[in-house]
Amino acid sequence: IDDAKGHTIAAASTLEKDLKGSLKTGADTAAAVAIGKLIAERASKAGVKEVVFDRGPYIYHGRVKALAEAAREGGLSF
Repeated sequence: IDDAKGHTIAAASTLEKDLKGSLKTGADTAAAVAIGKLIAERASKAGVKEVVFDRGPYIYHGRVKALAEAAREGGLSF
């Protein structure tokens, strides 16, 4: 999200048709890894390589960690 412009540059969700059928559930680390890879791919296509990862009140563990590591492996820097 570009906060200055109020514009979403790249987004991904486990509710998307392509992902929903391939995931056992949308609430596990496998789903977080899939989302991390997909968001990195979409951000890269949009020309974004560096982002700020705001985990909010969640600790850096489990699904949050899996999503972040997959996004890094996909080429995002934060």
